[in-house]
Amino acid sequence: MTLHLALTPLLMATPLWRTIPQPLALQVLVVVVGLALVVAELWWFLGRHGAGVEASEGEQGVQEITIAVDGGYSPSQIRVKVGRPVILRFHRTDPSGCVAQVIFPDFQRTLDLPLGATTSIELLPSRPGPYPFHCGMNMVRGSLEAE
Repeated sequence: MTLHLALTPLLMATPLWRTIPQPLALQVLVVVVGLALVVAELWWFLGRHGAGVEASEGEQGVQEITIAVDGGYSPSQIRVKVGRPVILRFHRTDPSGCVAQVIFPDFQRTLDLPLGATTSIELLPSRPGPYPFHCGMNMVRGSLEAE
């Protein structure tokens, strides 16, 4: 105990670390690179990536497309025509529980996606604009773009 008390003033006088001043150019570079990385991350997770893939038109004007579910939706942006039924076929190969379900909030529909199977849903976009869809955890996202 006495040794601890004897060393206490010595430990308090010597800082455990010291500040090393950095040149202003380096400080500015670190801030600029940090902001660029934040912008890139926001673009990656929230931005639009490409114009999307157009759904093919089948019999009787029904639009159809198959979406691969493997770490994300591919394609994730799908262009369709307004007022015509759309059949989306989801083929899930990703074992992650996050993508075991796809939710269409604007249509108030949910679709369970069994592993290794193709599951279909029919939707009718009634107005032009985006109809987002996402996984059960809202981490994997896609969009139905009605034109």
